[in-house]
Amino acid sequence: MTVNETMVGMPALRDRRIEAVLFDMDGLLVDTESLAMRGLVSAAEAMGIDAPDSFCHAMIGVPADHCRLLVQERFGPAFPADAYLADAGRRMEAMIEAGLLKLKPGALELLSHLESVGMPKAVATSSSRIKADRHLGSAGIRERFDAVVTRDDVARGKPHPDLFLRAAQAVGVAPDRCLVLEDSYNGVRAARAAGAAVVMVPDLLPPTDEMRAGCAVIAPDLHAVRRLMSAGP
Repeated sequence: MTVNETMVGMPALRDRRIEAVLFDMDGLLVDTESLAMRGLVSAAEAMGIDAPDSFCHAMIGVPADHCRLLVQERFGPAFPADAYLADAGRRMEAMIEAGLLKLKPGALELLSHLESVGMPKAVATSSSRIKADRHLGSAGIRERFDAVVTRDDVARGKPHPDLFLRAAQAVGVAPDRCLVLEDSYNGVRAARAAGAAVVMVPDLLPPTDEMRAGCAVIAPDLHAVRRLMSAGP
């Protein structure tokens, strides 16, 4: 991805009045997606099954209940999907406990910028409350958000808009005055459905034509987002 791609959609974003920023968590703020991939592959190897990248990628940004369906679609209804996903989760958490969880480039700088201008910020994640608190805490940024909304707090996960609608409500800003930062396709779809402006910061999933059409900006990292938000009209 070239730097010039970050310019696509910038006028459209600057035409929006942004009063709050809503962050996805996994793959956007913290580099959990690569660890999750390693966990899925390792757990599959332990069970003697094949988990190719395309299968693992399909679960990025997807709630746990839908991940279960994807596993059963691939391996059959009798396959112990819950046991497989639980083992993959344990393997990922072990890597986090070992200190392998890292913040994504530019995360701290962007948070500091938003704090300097008094911009409310929240997390809206498909992960559970336990995982969100653990991952944000391990990364040392849990207390830097005005609100953290998780899959446990809403009836429907992404691509439905519920998480972003709840996060906007939590910070007291109308959804159409919020900027959502996402790395996943379902996250972008959810933000669009909520009526928010969206910037995609791709992680493991490359931007598609659908994503380019639906996002105000495709940014290479959070450094670029900070520069965008710091720039004048």
